[in-house]
Amino acid sequence: MTHRVFDPKSGIMGINVTPIIDVALVLVIILMITTPIMTISNLSVELPAAHVRSAEEGDRLNITVNAAGEIALDKTRIEPGDLVGSLGARLNQPGQSQVMVVVRADGSASHAVVRRVLDQAHQAGARRLAIATTAKNGRQDQELTWKP
Repeated sequence: MTHRVFDPKSGIMGINVTPIIDVALVLVIILMITTPIMTISNLSVELPAAHVRSAEEGDRLNITVNAAGEIALDKTRIEPGDLVGSLGARLNQPGQSQVMVVVRADGSASHAVVRRVLDQAHQAGARRLAIATTAKNGRQDQELTWKP
């Protein structure tokens, strides 16, 4: 039986890539968790509860409506009359035509306001609309898909 002895003159025979892969996977997981949080505005809303399955993941635009009727597109507050123009401009950007538009409305927001926001999103060119809710079993935001 022969014994292998490290010969310092021969150098390193291979590179161990396992630590690099581990770090890369951790970074990917961190980015997957923080990206959706960064696109939601800071308007305070209380979502209504519902029994629905979560919509598919992917690119999305968030329209947030609080109890006072204020509207935000992702993190930018906009006037209610400017929603069609602002959302239309975002949807007309390359690769954004099939993006999911999620309406996050406070549970005490007026039904008329939410309906008007959905209609304006449809006018702006949104073809995939969803309404965000909170699950009754305690899970956070879900989307109830709505076809115009």
